[in-house]
Amino acid sequence: MSTPPANPYPPVLYATRNLWKPHAPPIPYLTAPGTIPEPLYNLSSFISNSINSVRYVRLPTSSTFAEDAEAGLHSSNFNLAENIEASDSRRGLDEQARQEVHRIMKVRKVGFDEARRMYMEERFGREGIGRDGRPLDRKAVFFS
Repeated sequence: MSTPPANPYPPVLYATRNLWKPHAPPIPYLTAPGTIPEPLYNLSSFISNSINSVRYVRLPTSSTFAEDAEAGLHSSNFNLAENIEASDSRRGLDEQARQEVHRIMKVRKVGFDEARRMYMEERFGREGIGRDGRPLDRKAVFFS
């Protein structure tokens, strides 16, 4: 069974649209003069609002260094006191990383430094980065 041939008319119609468009009948509510009827306008605004509400995603609120320090996410090697004293405006760990580090500390019974190292190695692995910090991609090119 063969497939029907492609329709050659759409490209021709598009290319010659300036010739036939003035003679084509108007499309209601799109080319008709006047305002858009109220029910259609309400439907249009409802659809655009629902699409925009789906597109809108609230940015995650990251914790500050002070909150991370209070939660026990610091150590002598990873000292947050200097950042807190300097009123550093940077954010601390995001909520997902914070929960994951807490989970590693609790499940594996390790300190913050070890849990942070394990979390970063796992995250690097997901991103295609080896334990030594180099890409795992064999085609990667290094310049030194």
